[in-house]
Amino acid sequence: MDIHRITPGLSVAPQIAPADIGLAASQGFRSIVNNRPAGESEEQPAADAIREAAEAHGLDYREIPVVSGQVTDADAAEFSKALGEMKGPVLAFCRTGTRSATLWALSSAPLLSVEAILEATKAAGYDLTALRPRLDKLEGAVAPVAGGFQPQVAHEVVIVGGGAGGIAAAASLLKRQPDLDIAIVEPRAQHYYQPGWTLVGGGVFERADTMKPMADVMPKGVKWVRAAVAAFDPARSEVVLEDGERLGYRALICAPGLQLDWNKVDGLSETLGKNGVTSNYRFDMAPYTWKLVQSLDRGKAIFTQPPMPIKCAGAPQKAMYLSADAWSRAGTLGDMEIEFCNAGAALFGVKEYVPALMNYVERYGIGLSFQHNLTAVDGEAKTATFAVTGPDGETSTVEKRFDMLHVCPPQSAPDFIKSSPLANAAGWVEVSPETLQHPRFGDVFALGDACSAPNAKTAAAVRKQAPVVATNVLAALKGEAPRAVYDGYGSCPLTVERGRIVLAEFGYGGKLLPSFPRWLVDSQQPSRLAWLMKEKMFPPLYWYGMFKGREWLAGPEMLPMTPAAHEAPEACDFGPTQPQR
Repeated sequence: MDIHRITPGLSVAPQIAPADIGLAASQGFRSIVNNRPAGESEEQPAADAIREAAEAHGLDYREIPVVSGQVTDADAAEFSKALGEMKGPVLAFCRTGTRSATLWALSSAPLLSVEAILEATKAAGYDLTALRPRLDKLEGAVAPVAGGFQPQVAHEVVIVGGGAGGIAAAASLLKRQPDLDIAIVEPRAQHYYQPGWTLVGGGVFERADTMKPMADVMPKGVKWVRAAVAAFDPARSEVVLEDGERLGYRALICAPGLQLDWNKVDGLSETLGKNGVTSNYRFDMAPYTWKLVQSLDRGKAIFTQPPMPIKCAGAPQKAMYLSADAWSRAGTLGDMEIEFCNAGAALFGVKEYVPALMNYVERYGIGLSFQHNLTAVDGEAKTATFAVTGPDGETSTVEKRFDMLHVCPPQSAPDFIKSSPLANAAGWVEVSPETLQHPRFGDVFALGDACSAPNAKTAAAVRKQAPVVATNVLAALKGEAPRAVYDGYGSCPLTVERGRIVLAEFGYGGKLLPSFPRWLVDSQQPSRLAWLMKEKMFPPLYWYGMFKGREWLAGPEMLPMTPAAHEAPEACDFGPTQPQR
């Protein structure tokens, strides 16, 4: 539980679960305030369950739901009233803690100086500098401007997301224009090297090797806005933050990643991390995967893959192959029954890599069950339920018993992206697959897992996308048409055993795009050199190459200049979304 103390009587936290209430009580909290509306996201715990847990531990509980991006003075007044009535210390929570901190700041404004309020929230990890005009407004009016209120802060470029896409895009921009005014909006305090979690689950990496403080990876010169985004107002070129404040921009880059929809599988959230149920898709679960592999010497192990799209489509298989290899080395593989339950119809989406993978499927004795979509898990009974689509298109239900279940969860765009004007019908940020520019809002670009480009969602894709976005954003700021194009490159190092990898590299339409000559690395065969690159070279390339604007083998393809590229666009239109050929 991530608790941030603001005053001796009040602390705030991101979303808590019913299981956290006992810990809160043990730390001396006597009251809980829930500032999050019900049904705000699919993974959100039920408020009634949190209330019941609070009552069971003798804690006072109050709900003051506040809509993200719409914190009102009335909300602050109600929050102040609750703090006066409830026993302290009080723990208030919302999705990230920002709304709770904002409520305290607004409710304290009549009593404390603005500087004291901002210092207290900043010390707690919430930079509410953008809230200053509202705090000042309690003593003097802030004049509106035509068409609404002027955003308190504006930047040349605003980047939403401090993951691989956001940091890499910022680094590529600063490489080209070091004095560019960039803000990155990211609420998390930690940055994770997610490609390493498979190796944590395989006993190769330590979990700590895959994490760095967010402050350490933020490019120098970038303004870090430690807040969550609630909404977008592209008609006014503004981002709405969770506390209701707005950031203006000349160009917006969306790189928020995707969300893991654990709750779309009934019972999964409740049993994850126990009863033999694990997932390398979570930082805290990957070590449990390796613990299970080490402890099992016989039984049934099931590995699942949901419908596409997912991040790193090979990751569910990597977990399976590394586990099977470990059992083989331990001499227990013959006593294990391994099954791969894939919601899709093929082992891998690019057919050229399937023969090498099938060799390992046969070597490990893995059973393949296609068109099997995991729908429910009963951890205590150790049964998994699948919706199975038959050749006739009819769906039936099948239960399978397991001793170990590795789950790849369903995945989708973040909720604040799905509900925004930037989204396409499927919920992803709509972009041109080549230029990564939004087709309706010319000052908006996107990269990484949340964009609609039909490429594999991998860190390797981001490495190629970031220079394209950086080049095209700078062109847009000059009023020029985008000229850098992305070919859909993605890479999936398929770890088939400890020490060997099938280095799948491909672009749009499954076109093979190998980075190395075949005599050095045959991408269609397992390779020891590819393993060495995955283990020894790729992490430094991520931290000290991609995040420093070093674009080795990643420079963008540039279209030739055309007369249209020199013409200034009208008004705020940053030009055509498709390159001029």
